[in-house]
Amino acid sequence: MAKEVSFDIVSKIDMQEVNNALNQTNKEISQRYDFKNSKSEVSMEEENLEIMADSDLQLKNVIDILQSKLIRRNVAIKNLEYGAIEDASGGLIRQQINIKQGIDSDTAKRIVKDIKGLKLKVQAKIMSDQLRVSGKNKDDLQAVMQFLKEADYGLELQFINYR
Repeated sequence: MAKEVSFDIVSKIDMQEVNNALNQTNKEISQRYDFKNSKSEVSMEEENLEIMADSDLQLKNVIDILQSKLIRRNVAIKNLEYGAIEDASGGLIRQQINIKQGIDSDTAKRIVKDIKGLKLKVQAKIMSDQLRVSGKNKDDLQAVMQFLKEADYGLELQFINYR
């Protein structure tokens, strides 16, 4: 009888890399001429980022800087969920950015349904905020991985514990 092989599907963000990108963004804002005499900044509280800026244009520029720093540090910007732009005190505007960690249940159900739709001999189980895909054939598991890399679920998926 063939040994069963499996892998886990997760969606995790390295918060240390996010913190490093945040520090680089604030440093660049303090050095750039177009932000001179500006109160623009990015701060982090748990898994939420908050951007403060003087105007819409500066807010967009700060987001561009932040995204470029995150991409350079291999942090998936797909996992960022942007909130509404709101007014803050002192004539500033603010935007919240939520960092999505893990796979929510609705997305997990969609992924399991799509895997079953492939008609391969694999099983997919939901385990809290991750999924486990198992089967007897490594080629089937690799086909599932390839399918999931091409699909778009609004999250960056990683494949771990391949054994």
